[in-house]
Amino acid sequence: MTSTLRPATTEAAPRPGRWLALSVLVLAVLLVAVDATVLGLATPYISEDLEPTGTQLLWIGDVYSFVIAGLLVSMGSLGDRIGRKRILLIGATAFGGLSVLNAYAATPEMLILARALLGVAGATLMPATLALIRNLFHDPRERSLAIGIWGAAASAGTAVGPIVGGFLLEHFWWGSVFLINLPVMAVLVVVGVKLLPESKNANPGPWDLASVALSLVGMIAVVYAVKEAATHGFAWATLAIGVLGAAALYWFVRRQLTLPTPLLDMRLFRNRGFSGAVLADLLTIFGLAGLVFFLSQYLQLVQGRRPFEAGLAELPAAVGAVVAGLVAGRAARRFSVRSVVAGGLAAIGLALGALTTLDQSTGYPVLGAALLVVGVGAGFSFTVTADVILSTVPTEEAGSASAVSETAYELGAALGIAVLGSIVTGVYRGFPSPAGTPESAHESLGGAVEAAAGLPAGPAEALLTSARQSFVDGLSLAAGAGAVVLLATAVAAWFMLRGQRLDGGRGDRPQA
Repeated sequence: MTSTLRPATTEAAPRPGRWLALSVLVLAVLLVAVDATVLGLATPYISEDLEPTGTQLLWIGDVYSFVIAGLLVSMGSLGDRIGRKRILLIGATAFGGLSVLNAYAATPEMLILARALLGVAGATLMPATLALIRNLFHDPRERSLAIGIWGAAASAGTAVGPIVGGFLLEHFWWGSVFLINLPVMAVLVVVGVKLLPESKNANPGPWDLASVALSLVGMIAVVYAVKEAATHGFAWATLAIGVLGAAALYWFVRRQLTLPTPLLDMRLFRNRGFSGAVLADLLTIFGLAGLVFFLSQYLQLVQGRRPFEAGLAELPAAVGAVVAGLVAGRAARRFSVRSVVAGGLAAIGLALGALTTLDQSTGYPVLGAALLVVGVGAGFSFTVTADVILSTVPTEEAGSASAVSETAYELGAALGIAVLGSIVTGVYRGFPSPAGTPESAHESLGGAVEAAAGLPAGPAEALLTSARQSFVDGLSLAAGAGAVVLLATAVAAWFMLRGQRLDGGRGDRPQA
């Protein structure tokens, strides 16, 4: 089936200053990506300073992603209605102010609230940036390059976050990782006011608050239930929350199908290219997230690298993603959308398969090469799927479509950390330990390192060796599971993206 939702091909003349305007959008993406990665490094310092309980520490880490996942679709739709430039600048201003509140939070409760509010502001940024690219770049080839730059900025931010965060944590207090947002947001707002064009849906209809509530409750409840089940196992309360979330999402979908102007047009999913691209994004992040989440622990707690050094060690993935993202659109037009996306996903799967051979003494060349391949595959896949998602929807629905893409990313990350993380944790907890080892050592590798500090030299060394080996075994198993998911997703993408093409490009080559 070919696209039934493709916008008209008559496009306006190129907009002057569009590349400078893109630089403003890149700042927003860079900032959100950096903010998503620095907190993990800061967690030990926050624990020491604020002394949160275990539950509070989980909420500090999770509430930001919970709120973003719950509000992305609503904020994308709101931008379509009130103006994408307006919501971007409001969100950026709020993001900067709330970063100060995060930096100077004096209690765990205050930090949890500040992180939740930061998630509200963050939910306005990503859909608005991608939707504004759709409005800024009418030429399909220019738009592909712009999306490649947008994706490269996200990848670069993911790498820059641990490096900058590691440097700041070694020289300043933990709140400094939030204050780096301020100068970036100041530049974004001042320059964005002048350079960004306003765009919105000319006939948006009302913003349905019941749909907003159903989307928020549904996404937060489902993500929370998945994470709780992975962390603490299945319980009736967790199951009830999951069922509540699933029911809310079901009612959300039913309501969208009956509204004359829905918050999210569910007809978008009838397009095979759109659905295939969204599914590819979700499953790719699912396969990657658990591994990436635990890889920093492997580098620091197993191989003994400092935070700054661990951040540098993950740099090849970002370099590969940046380079591949910049040429992905051209490659998709030269070969075909499905060959580039499926090929990228298969490359990630094979690299994850190679990581099943990890042990405590694996040399960096092996790890660095695998990360480079992961980055290249992700750069090709994510850039082209983002282009497909934007090019198969009408311009006036670009915000909602972008939000669907970002929601798939957040949901995939939550599911990946929960499911693959449970594999790592499940394998890890069973390691043999010397007598007198506290129970906390079996909860996490960080707990084992802390417990070893209070034991005599002999038992401490035995505990660390056993715990590290068990952690690596779990990490290898999770990498294998991720590899299976990515290779299966590559096969699905090959069929679901059949005949899909970028504007100004070509579809699949005729088969012999």
